[in-house]
Amino acid sequence: MTIDKIKFGTDGWRAIIAKDFTVYNVARVTKGLSHWLLQRSDRPTVLLGHDCRFGGPLFVETVAKVLCANGIKVVMAEGFVSTPMISFGVLQVGAQQGVIITASHNPPTYNGYKLKGAHGGPSSPNDIAAVEALIPDTVEIPNEGLKHWQAQGLLEYINLEDMYVSYLQEKFDIEALNKSPFKLAYDAMYGAGQNVMRRLFPTATFLHCDDNPGFHGQAPEPLDKNLQELAKTVANTPEIKMGLATDGDADRIGLYDEDGNFVDAHHIILLLIHYLHKYKGMTGKVAVAFSVTDRVKRMCDAYGLPIEVTPIGFKYISELMTQEDILVGGEESGGIAVKGHIPERDGIYDGLALYQFMNETGKTLKQLCEEVYEVVGRFVYERNDLTLENEKKEAIIKKAADKGYTQFEKYGFGRIEDIDGIKYHLDNGGWVMLRASGTEPLLRVYAEGNSKEETLDILEDVKKTILM
Repeated sequence: MTIDKIKFGTDGWRAIIAKDFTVYNVARVTKGLSHWLLQRSDRPTVLLGHDCRFGGPLFVETVAKVLCANGIKVVMAEGFVSTPMISFGVLQVGAQQGVIITASHNPPTYNGYKLKGAHGGPSSPNDIAAVEALIPDTVEIPNEGLKHWQAQGLLEYINLEDMYVSYLQEKFDIEALNKSPFKLAYDAMYGAGQNVMRRLFPTATFLHCDDNPGFHGQAPEPLDKNLQELAKTVANTPEIKMGLATDGDADRIGLYDEDGNFVDAHHIILLLIHYLHKYKGMTGKVAVAFSVTDRVKRMCDAYGLPIEVTPIGFKYISELMTQEDILVGGEESGGIAVKGHIPERDGIYDGLALYQFMNETGKTLKQLCEEVYEVVGRFVYERNDLTLENEKKEAIIKKAADKGYTQFEKYGFGRIEDIDGIKYHLDNGGWVMLRASGTEPLLRVYAEGNSKEETLDILEDVKKTILM
């Protein structure tokens, strides 16, 4: 019998439930994690939790049993939690490691396993590789239940939700936000942010904030195409001036302005830099993944802020945040971290920062975006995810890496970058990027143009070229 090697992608190990993501394989990963922890500490502690996804309680019980059987203390979150709550909690309890069972934004057929370091963010690439190398082919799953390990003093429970809500109440003027003339609509996408937001903003308009482990069949990814009910709710309700969405484990953000127009992650990153530096007087380096708009460089140049571009995967940005003074760190996918918080993506925290920005200035998101455009110019970004057979996907990426594309229909290009994926800087001032997903059978095509029509046209011409 051939045992498949378990590989962590850009953000954790993810696989289809009952096919590869099984109790047995979860136990294998946890055994490897146990070996790694015990190499580094005699008495390590792990903070453990799961989000709203199907199978969370079952898989988290497996993790707890294997860790406890190896003499590792487990502090387990009560109920479902978000990924940022685990990262925040790691710091609060002084754990050596955090683990959350989540497949983040992936389709409901998936579940996953994320590792969080003692610094309160994603484990470093080197640490993840070390754990991966220790995952055994076989494992014995302990028969003892959780009550046994609790009686042994190796398992205790913690209310992370209370801790996180209290923290946000200290960081933001929640009372003022609840009295704001700018009313809020929030879409949890059936994910782990729902309880926290209900507690903070009881009179807000809520969508998809009920228990549905299958997400009604929709991948809980905060993209415009997946959030049309939120868009219509904001557009059709005059008093609502912000539509906020978070993904399945609430570490990614989606946003709508007062007209129901989607505000993508590139604009959110720019808005946060603008707010923290221009209005709050904060400084520091900006760290962005390779797929983020070059307009961030333009803003950093204008504000005299250093910038660093990383490979895709928030673990690279988080690692930088532990080493340097980072003002904002962000990805195209909506994962963004800010100075003054943990070195972790947090969709709720980012949303509250921008909500407070609006409330402090008396300006809407649309007006604040206009301020950003005064610095960097107008631009429109779109992404197309193509579902392709692995062979076709790999052939396209290989051709791109070999500089096999010289023109995308009518769009020519000059400079090419290949930090992580292949980015083409177009003659019209925009750009296109090709990158294979690390967690799904998808080829992602990113594009930026000067208008929505032009950007969609770029995507169409690229699709025609690469699928010829």
